[in-house]
Amino acid sequence: MPAVYASTPNLLHNATAVLGLPWVALYMPPPSHITSEPVADWRALIHELAAMDRPSASDGERQAAELIAARLEGYGCRVTVEQERAHGGYWWPIGLVNVLAAGAGALALLSPQKRVRALAAVLAGTGAAALWDDLGHGRRWFRRALLPHRATFNVVAEAGDPAAEHTIVLIAHHDAAHSGLIFHPILPRIPLKLMPRLHDKAGRSFPLLYTVWLGPVMVCAGSLLGIRRLLRGGVALATAATAAMTDIALRDVVPGANDNLSAVGVLTATAQALQERPLHGVRVLLISTGSEESFSEGMQGFGHRHFGELDPERTEMICLECLGGPTLIVVEGEGMLRMRDYPSDMREELDRVAADAGISVVRGLRTTAATDAIIPLRAGYRVATLASVDETKLPMNYHWPSDRPEALHWTTIEQAIAVCERFLRTRAGQSRGAD
Repeated sequence: MPAVYASTPNLLHNATAVLGLPWVALYMPPPSHITSEPVADWRALIHELAAMDRPSASDGERQAAELIAARLEGYGCRVTVEQERAHGGYWWPIGLVNVLAAGAGALALLSPQKRVRALAAVLAGTGAAALWDDLGHGRRWFRRALLPHRATFNVVAEAGDPAAEHTIVLIAHHDAAHSGLIFHPILPRIPLKLMPRLHDKAGRSFPLLYTVWLGPVMVCAGSLLGIRRLLRGGVALATAATAAMTDIALRDVVPGANDNLSAVGVLTATAQALQERPLHGVRVLLISTGSEESFSEGMQGFGHRHFGELDPERTEMICLECLGGPTLIVVEGEGMLRMRDYPSDMREELDRVAADAGISVVRGLRTTAATDAIIPLRAGYRVATLASVDETKLPMNYHWPSDRPEALHWTTIEQAIAVCERFLRTRAGQSRGAD
């Protein structure tokens, strides 16, 4: 069983790690380097976390989880840090499949034998199926079978009314992404400059992840059909995808202030608001996941552990993502390869409570990236995502070293805090009225 612990001292954590023992601990005092009194402002927490190196499934991620847990405990929440298992990256699954596809395609181009083309089709087709599953946040059978895994850390805090039948889950994440040339901030500005009218009408981001999937698909199809031009195109795409993943793997992680410490700030500010003005009629879970940047592995772990006890009929979830940009948005849907819209009533309710709070949100945008919301969405929960964008219609400073606290639009984060609190209190009033 994965470990569950609450602000546990490093000595005990290290000892159990050496022994290889999973363990469960009741509340213990936080480590000496973390203090929960006096409780720091959420802005200071963002600065403190941004200074930490927090790759997915790393010791830095664990330290960030413990720090967030200490802050939430200081606001009266009942907190655990739950240890799950994650591979901790996406470049290895994508890169290995594309290396395999490029090699198989090159072999098929060099050999006239049908059996060689058949083998290339099988290898590339299997890789394409693995990526469809991985990019779609499915069973992740390729990762589980072939790639190493290590510990990742989710913070789960309970606030509000613990006896309430209705539960609302707010989701952030505290790990940080690797940078890469494909995330260079000049790239999304090219269509903005060259095709401003088309960009203005666009309702979804460029489906970048299709490019890492199409290479294996084209190699498979070209091998089966004997179309050399298709084969060459597939080899070229797979080679380019491999190069991009290698570049990402070799890069350092970014500070991740917008993505996604801005949302961690919203979680802690919400916890403070619920301590100062207690909520009745709704149970609130405040979650900060690890390994979101490795395609929501931490959220998958949370789902495996908790979805069985969270009734979809009595549970709503709001994913908080990249809230430090200039423009607050309610995202309509998401999906790397297959677009999935969030339930319309959740999107409309977020829009409505924002308007009630005097806050304007932009509608109509869908993302071909992924958030932790995709996991409960696939599981049948009512979920929506609150986010922000800049003039490119993308998250500001996305996966780039400039994603620092100094660049944040603090007013947008304050607006997100107000929307979340208004949503919680609206739902609490509805629950009490229904009793």
